[in-house]
Amino acid sequence: MTHTISILCDDIPGVMTRISGLFSRRGFNIESLTVGHTERPGKSRFTIVVEGDDGVLEQVRKQLQKLVHVIKVWDLDHERILEREHALVKVEVHEQDRANLLQLITVLQARILNSSGSIWVLEITGDSKSVDSAINLLSQYTILESIRTGKIALEQGAKERGPSNRL
Repeated sequence: MTHTISILCDDIPGVMTRISGLFSRRGFNIESLTVGHTERPGKSRFTIVVEGDDGVLEQVRKQLQKLVHVIKVWDLDHERILEREHALVKVEVHEQDRANLLQLITVLQARILNSSGSIWVLEITGDSKSVDSAINLLSQYTILESIRTGKIALEQGAKERGPSNRL
């Protein structure tokens, strides 16, 4: 089963090493890991996607919670999750393909970030499946380079499963 783990922690050097080490020692392959600042100064939030046994993952969650600079750890509810990934794709565009590619960009709700002659850099944002589909559709053109972020996620609605706002 795939799990999306959210971790609120102090924003200090070495925290990522300790967090990822707990997953690797338990034999979990991290499929996606993103980290960034939160609305709280000095705090960061990790979003980690792993696949594995619920029981073992619960042990990892409890061990993460014991780390000194970790404030809160929770497994996001897949029925309430809002997720996004971001991709940049550099495409070679031939003159005869421009109109079709522009139509595809509109359908995908992508953006052209840069167009230097026959080289375009496109921005794609969406859930994991949408980004996969967009890249698959763009593969009919010559993709020169691409990169994508890991998943970022929040649970929708007012129900607070995560850390309190009083931290």
